Amino acid sequence: EKLRVLEPSNAYDFGQFINAVNASKDKAACADLLTITDPKKLPVLLSNKLEGEILLILIQSLEHYVAGKDPGLAYQHLFYLSKAERFKVVLALLSKNEKEEVQKLFDLLSESQSDQYSLEDLESLKKVYEL
Repeated sequence: EKLRVLEPSNAYDFGQFINAVNASKDKAACADLLTITDPKKLPVLLSNKLEGEILLILIQSLEHYVAGKDPGLAYQHLFYLSKAERFKVVLALLSKNEKEEVQKLFDLLSESQSDQYSLEDLESLKKVYEL
């Protein structure tokens, strides 16, 4: 059954959807959610619910579905994701393979052009992601 993607109005709705997406590993639906969600709202919508699995599906969705079409939006989501509560904790617990997944997204963004970020912006954000 395909998940219906609606713009989440609060952290609870966002959390419910992210949990459903995570359970089904539906990266396309997750990408749809990220496409209609204002990146600035991400830290509030994630609330204190950020976990490794959630971070990973967000990263993979950005990598496979968003970055190719809209690298600027992918960058914005990465930027605001790093402002979420528990980000540093979750980052510290990522495995080597999971970190490589994050690196792939950064590589993709560095090959893309966008007026929303410079290579310097990308490099400084990579440091935040400890890459």
